Amino acid sequence: MKASDSGETELTMHSTARISAARRRCRARLTIIAIFVVCAAPIVAAFFAYFVVKPHGGQTNYGELIAPQRPIPADLQVLDEAGRPIALAAFKGKWLMVSADSGTCDKACVTKLYYMRQIRTLQGEQRARVLPVWLVTDDAPIQPKIRTAYAQTRMLRADPAALRAWLPASADTSLRDHIYLVDPVGHLMMIFPKNPDPVKINQDLVKLLKWSSVG
Repeated sequence: MKASDSGETELTMHSTARISAARRRCRARLTIIAIFVVCAAPIVAAFFAYFVVKPHGGQTNYGELIAPQRPIPADLQVLDEAGRPIALAAFKGKWLMVSADSGTCDKACVTKLYYMRQIRTLQGEQRARVLPVWLVTDDAPIQPKIRTAYAQTRMLRADPAALRAWLPASADTSLRDHIYLVDPVGHLMMIFPKNPDPVKINQDLVKLLKWSSVG
């Protein structure tokens, strides 16, 4: 075989190898995109069915939809019940009902905890998909009777400044006035009004759990 023929053969082999590698990379990217679409589709479908289709006309949701959605900040650290630091994003995978308040927990605070507990219970077989979270915004000790009464609620201590940067409030309310809903992907998606109607919160959650298989 001539040297020129050998060189051309080697060049062709290299070209074929590069094309094959490029095709493998393309297939890998398409696979990743397909996985993302499959995972996100149920939540997107739930939002579309609940907030866009609106079969009965008008606004169907009680809570205010957060737009654009706010993902849990990757650097938002909390302390668990044992005082160990953990990223709040570690709780992704469930629907989170979130309250932020002082550890002293006055009547309004207890009311929010009670609502969240009861709304979760009302989901019946679906309740395992819902996690009540109390973000304690100071170092005040939590009363033992509250820990006992709300044992299914995760009680995590968080920096109030970091929470205010993530959780919105209106001009005439504060962080502690609201219950928030975070979807299983980790996006803050709803804020409920001060002195909320738990029946209407429950209606929102029931619809979301029905339309979404995620979480």
